[in-house]
Amino acid sequence: MPDRSFSARSTPRGVTLSVNVVLLTARGSELAVLLASGSSRTRSKDRGMLPADALRQDEMLDDTAARIAREALGAPPSLLDQAGARGGARRSTDAPQIAVTYFGLVPDGAGNPQTGFEWAALAELPALAAHQRESIDLAVTVVRSQVDQRPIAFRLLPVAFTLSELQGVYELLLGRRLHKASFRRSLHASALVEATDEWRSEGRGRPAQLFRYAPPRRRRQRRGIRFDLL
Repeated sequence: MPDRSFSARSTPRGVTLSVNVVLLTARGSELAVLLASGSSRTRSKDRGMLPADALRQDEMLDDTAARIAREALGAPPSLLDQAGARGGARRSTDAPQIAVTYFGLVPDGAGNPQTGFEWAALAELPALAAHQRESIDLAVTVVRSQVDQRPIAFRLLPVAFTLSELQGVYELLLGRRLHKASFRRSLHASALVEATDEWRSEGRGRPAQLFRYAPPRRRRQRRGIRFDLL
């Protein structure tokens, strides 16, 4: 398990510790990450940068990540978790540096990115420093590895959603298309969603019923979702 109790006070003398936060959201048919656009935050107008900061005195890692995410997004993400860390010194004369990466999930339209920040599609990222790109790749890898272990897909959706929207998010996270009928059968069998009394029009077809995430209930066995890929 990641060490969440680490603080600036417990950092060895001479070691620099920073926290990067990779905030992800679903934008249409692709995932996007929140970056600081070309501004005083970056050395180059053409280079993006992740929300990041150093660990403050008497501040825990989770607190630092939450502060960074809130300052960039204008609101807390629906999920914030640690993805991993890397460390070392580029040259033998450099002080050791530790960078901890967190990932955060944001429903589409939630939050209000602050001045200097904007969403960038993962497929069209601007120039990034190597370690920043590594943090994004790490966060996306961790998120995708947890799709069938945790109900993280629901963290990218509003409270009420259609099954088509939910399938779309799963496909974004998996990076693959899913068989519609099989997905819905498995979804209902897993007891992960429950129907609401609301409906939403989706084009010329029949209105689609809205669903919401159903938290686990005691003594109720929950099955995972079977992914039949196309």
